[in-house]
Amino acid sequence: MAVKRQLSMVLDLNKCIGCHTCSAACKLMWTNRNGREFMYWNNVETQPGLGYPRDYQNMGGGFDADGALRLGRQPSQEDYGIPWEYNYQEALMTGTDPWLRPHVKPTWGANWDEDRGEGDYPNSYYFYLPRLCNHCANPACLAACSRNAIYKRQEDGIVLVDQERCRGYRYCVNACPYKKIYFNEQISKSEKCIFCYPRIEKGLPTACAQQCVGRIRWIGYRDDEEGPIHQLVEKYKVALPLHAEWGTQPNVFYVPPLSPSRYGTDGQELDESRIPLSYLESLFGPRVGEVLDTLQVERQAKAEGRESELMDTLIGYKHAEMFKLS
Repeated sequence: MAVKRQLSMVLDLNKCIGCHTCSAACKLMWTNRNGREFMYWNNVETQPGLGYPRDYQNMGGGFDADGALRLGRQPSQEDYGIPWEYNYQEALMTGTDPWLRPHVKPTWGANWDEDRGEGDYPNSYYFYLPRLCNHCANPACLAACSRNAIYKRQEDGIVLVDQERCRGYRYCVNACPYKKIYFNEQISKSEKCIFCYPRIEKGLPTACAQQCVGRIRWIGYRDDEEGPIHQLVEKYKVALPLHAEWGTQPNVFYVPPLSPSRYGTDGQELDESRIPLSYLESLFGPRVGEVLDTLQVERQAKAEGRESELMDTLIGYKHAEMFKLS
């Protein structure tokens, strides 16, 4: 879908520490009230893992190889994780319950399987994967909406839901393969990440990017050849979309994670990464190996005191260089 300009985000998974500051910033700003309590427009998952909502990667949606829309299934409240409160009154005020506990017995949540990963010691592994709406160039949610309630802004490509037109049919929820559009039962309308457009319009980055302590996020326009997005996505080609095979043409990109070497049975260091290349390829496509090689070469150059424009960009010295919003 053609727009005048497209805002994009790049996230470097080598720098994410899984602190969830991004999720907290987003939730406090947008989704802590009015039927949105279960929603995490931004969440951080441990991979390998089932993700949020639970097992979303197998719920379907997106487009097939011929470009035909596929409607997947809608997550249940249990798949998201039923939001709970705690017995603060009983535990902290009246003393009638000695334990602070949830008011329901939870079975899932936005980071339920955090830090579990896979593999056996000493070759166990995991990494963090922050996710938000991809503000796709070919959004399945938009294609599925029979009310024409979902649109891309011409000035920046942000995908939004027109709350006046939405009637809560939920085809958009089924169609999004990333399950990043949610149905608010309290108001019977669909809602989603708005890429903090009120902040963007003031020249400010999204809340998740502004508050990121690891400085893993860059924001800018795809056509800005001097900006970090163009450098990472187009020039050095080290930032890749998540599940490009789903056909939505995401505008959120990831620098895939490097990992330590595996160890053999006698403790010797092997010439293979602890995170299997095949697993990373299942997420980010067949170019992962090429990207990891580029990162290794550029890291070594920087370690030896040589110039590396790529590493200077990925270090993220100043917010002003990471967020190019004009």
